[in-house]
Amino acid sequence: MTVGKINLSDKFGKLPAGDYAVRLVAKMNNYDFKIVKFKGDFIWHSHPETDETFIIIEGTLVMNFRDGKVKVGAGEMIVIPKGVEHKPSSQNGYKALLIEPEGVSNTGDVRSDVTIEKFEWI
Repeated sequence: MTVGKINLSDKFGKLPAGDYAVRLVAKMNNYDFKIVKFKGDFIWHSHPETDETFIIIEGTLVMNFRDGKVKVGAGEMIVIPKGVEHKPSSQNGYKALLIEPEGVSNTGDVRSDVTIEKFEWI
């Protein structure tokens, strides 16, 4: 077995062009580690069965909740508790590492044109 490191900057550089992309970079036990780049407003959704963690690598994420919002910058993280409705947004864009159980859809309990059921590796 070969154990190697993962260079996140290199992985982010391989994401497709555009304002939104998500790819798998690692698995640990039953957890997926995904990188995401996003600019704009996402959709309101929740994850009824699991928490979701965003670690911001670059830029600023504004996590909107029905009763307020939290601004999360580079070097910071936020854990969204299971079942809490949220809507990520970013005027200038952000890059983040997401940690969540394997098989979790990006739109949780909502199906839309941005729903991804199976994530590609990068």
